[in-house]
Amino acid sequence: MIDPTSPPPVDVNRKYVRLVERRPDGLVEFEFSISDPALFVEMLLPEAAYEEFCRTNRVILLEGSRPESAEDGDFNWSLHEATHQRFR
Repeated sequence: MIDPTSPPPVDVNRKYVRLVERRPDGLVEFEFSISDPALFVEMLLPEAAYEEFCRTNRVILLEGSRPESAEDGDFNWSLHEATHQRFR
């Protein structure tokens, strides 16, 4: 029997990318997730490498900015947010 209170199983075949910014220096800033879009790493790649990365990993592209949750607080921020909003 499946416990309805347990988290869903990890599906390593579901990979997500949320585009953050296409920078003027030719780098693409994005968030990459496996199984759960709420857990991500921030990455920078040149445009061609980004396109190849997405193709190779068969990612699901997430639209818009990351949704905020009730758990968001002073210690929940990304490097992009830190450099563009929080600590300027």
